[in-house]
Amino acid sequence: MRAFVLCTGRCGSVTFIKACAHIDNFSAGHETLASEVGTRRFAYPDDHVEADNRLSWFLGPLHARFGADALFVHLRRDPVLVAQSFERRWDNGHNANIIKAFSEAVIPHRRERPVGERGELARFYVDTVTANIEAFLRTVPYSMTIDLEDAKDRFPEFWYRLGAEGDLDAALAEFDRRHNASVTDATDGQDRNGASDSSSRGARVRA
Repeated sequence: MRAFVLCTGRCGSVTFIKACAHIDNFSAGHETLASEVGTRRFAYPDDHVEADNRLSWFLGPLHARFGADALFVHLRRDPVLVAQSFERRWDNGHNANIIKAFSEAVIPHRRERPVGERGELARFYVDTVTANIEAFLRTVPYSMTIDLEDAKDRFPEFWYRLGAEGDLDAALAEFDRRHNASVTDATDGQDRNGASDSSSRGARVRA
């Protein structure tokens, strides 16, 4: 069995996978195949939990390969806070900056957009990805939606549905820690459990 955590990014996916690192009978990873192409992009092993916000752009092939028997989790966070977090990371210099790719290539334009439009573009990205995921979940038999604000309370349900074995208490403790917050977020506390745009360590557990 496999489980896929679908999300916009900046909504706690790193924290979620940190929690999954305490599962003994599943591996877990964050964007572990994000740079792969073709069939390699979907070469996730059995008994694995994967979180990757970019999978929202590959829902067709994801459904074809895993739609019948995988558990799909929609991890959500207040869309206003998600959009604000993406705004803060707009000029972070990351080559794989998904919000810039969306605003410059998916929504093409001839000149660089004014800084004042970033908030609207970020919210458009968040709403678009959320709608894509919600539509996808209506086509698969096994799914659940978890809001970041309630993730610690809902994680045991995910654990049970997955058939996970391991240290549940240690997994739940991860939701009390700060993982991958933006610089501004770390000082104002608004982005307690942000998601990242980079792959996690890869091994038995990638977290």
